[in-house]
Amino acid sequence: MADWFVYVLRCGDGTLYTGITTDVSRRLSEHSAGGPRAAKYLRGRGPLELAFSAPAGSRSRALSLESWLKGLPRSRKDDLVAGRLAWPES
Repeated sequence: MADWFVYVLRCGDGTLYTGITTDVSRRLSEHSAGGPRAAKYLRGRGPLELAFSAPAGSRSRALSLESWLKGLPRSRKDDLVAGRLAWPES
């Protein structure tokens, strides 16, 4: 069973993108390359910077945390990235 991670990327235009993966550095490279494996939202929004990542354990937990994070208002996402909001533990 692979360990899953939740990650947040900061785009060149200042927006944030949230996703899940088993390999954060590989996924950042895929997004940055802009190829077929990149998220369409990120195309043309570079440069991309990893703003936050955290282990999530299972894929289902990662999906749940991704959904929670996407539901937060921008100000709370900024708090999470800055370390002012605690990451939910399992």
